[in-house]
Amino acid sequence: MAPGPAPPALPALLALLGALLPGLGGAQTSVDPAEAIIPRGGSVQVNCSTSCNQTSIFGLETLLTKKEIASGDNWMLFELSDVQEDSKLICFSNCHEQTMAPMHLTVYWFPERVELAPLPRWQPVGENLTMTCQVAGGAPRTNLTVVLLRGEEELSRQLAGEPAEVAEVTFTVAVGREDHLANFSCRTDLDLRPRGLGLFQNSSAPRQLRTFVLPETLPRLATPPIVEVGTQWSVDCTLDGVFPASEAQVHLVLAEERLPSTVLYNKESLLAMANVKANPEDEGTQQLWCEVTLGDENRRWQENVTFYSFPAPNLTLSEPEVSEWTTVTVECEAPAGVVVSLSGLPSGLAVPRAQFQLNASAADNRRSFSCSAALEVAGHVLQKNKTRELHVLYGPRLDQRDCLGNWTWEEGSYQTLKCQAWGNPIPELKCHRKGDEALLPIGDLRPVKREVAGTYLCQARSPRGEITREVVINVIYHQNNILIIILVTTIVILGTVSVAAYLYNRQRKIQKYKLQKAQEAAAMKLNTPATPP
Repeated sequence: MAPGPAPPALPALLALLGALLPGLGGAQTSVDPAEAIIPRGGSVQVNCSTSCNQTSIFGLETLLTKKEIASGDNWMLFELSDVQEDSKLICFSNCHEQTMAPMHLTVYWFPERVELAPLPRWQPVGENLTMTCQVAGGAPRTNLTVVLLRGEEELSRQLAGEPAEVAEVTFTVAVGREDHLANFSCRTDLDLRPRGLGLFQNSSAPRQLRTFVLPETLPRLATPPIVEVGTQWSVDCTLDGVFPASEAQVHLVLAEERLPSTVLYNKESLLAMANVKANPEDEGTQQLWCEVTLGDENRRWQENVTFYSFPAPNLTLSEPEVSEWTTVTVECEAPAGVVVSLSGLPSGLAVPRAQFQLNASAADNRRSFSCSAALEVAGHVLQKNKTRELHVLYGPRLDQRDCLGNWTWEEGSYQTLKCQAWGNPIPELKCHRKGDEALLPIGDLRPVKREVAGTYLCQARSPRGEITREVVINVIYHQNNILIIILVTTIVILGTVSVAAYLYNRQRKIQKYKLQKAQEAAAMKLNTPATPP
């Protein structure tokens, strides 16, 4: 509030003299009330009186709007209206001499505006923050206090200070994690209780503070150093110690193009993941970077990723299926910059194109040929392989090792006739006995009977020809096996019975002998005469 105009010098001088010299002849001038406090724009009644018992001239000296509302011989009642600022009034009277009485009029009014200055969008944890409360108006300033609040908690208070168009009161606060999302506000306390009035409070709108922690450590990128064009590849970016982690922004960027990613937030850590397909236009070495932004700070880490194209080698056979003793050309070829090695050629030959020829035999049927291509990318040696299988057509084979010519089995034993024919296509094999054309089962486990004995012709047949091999089956058997078993059993039984009878008779003779000896001893004892006493 701007200071009001100064009162005239003469009334001030009169007031001073009136205070020092209360009057001559004993007359006194009084004012009631001597002090008053009213709201701005309000009114107040002031009574000026004198103790002079004679007719005197008296009145009220003020620049305020006044109106006499009542009077008597030695008093006058004035009403002051529309009071806008603090004033000092003087009641005076002339009773032989002039006397005066001062009055102090104080105007109070509430602040027109209380506002907390805008807070920073983000405030780092651990740093001091200066908050400013702006107060427009309000009086008296000696009774006006500005309070800084966090929620309902009072943090600090200060006097509003000298009147000004907009007074600014600053507070310094050490910001912690607990201040994140806290509401701060300013409040003015106009305490007029010492003047007989109340405590008048006015609060600003709250402002929310957001605090953050972004560590000095840089994000960690997990990505393959080399990626093949046309394949899916993954990249992860992590950073720990971030608060609040959920407010952080994470960008994964490849060659100035942002990658679509998914971000997972933990308590104070984050993980950004991207899974994308390598495009042909990315071929070459590109910069991949991860940037974490929180508040007005960011942390970035970048790495180089090399994208390469590496098609598999081209392995060809002049004919994938040939007849036996046909010449076959095997060839392997790769793009420029790639070296190949072909099975069937001496090792150590690394060339972009390799070939050789072979005269296909039955041993080459289903033979696999492989070609290995190698490419160096950013210090890494990569390999790709291609295989082809050769099919050789040849007639039936029925060799001694695959089908024995003579078999000897014991009747009743379990045996399997093994006879394997080879060829491409696979030949059909049948064995018929000479004479009656009985079919010999091949590959089945079964008990041997004497009826299977004989000489068989095993014939393997395919579209490529046929071959025959003679197989002889011998069965060993015995006709008197049962008679021998019965005879042996009888002898064993008879022997056992004879031994038992012998032992029984011997034991009986021993017992008989012992009994006879005992009887003889008893008889001798009876025949012996007694000795005289």
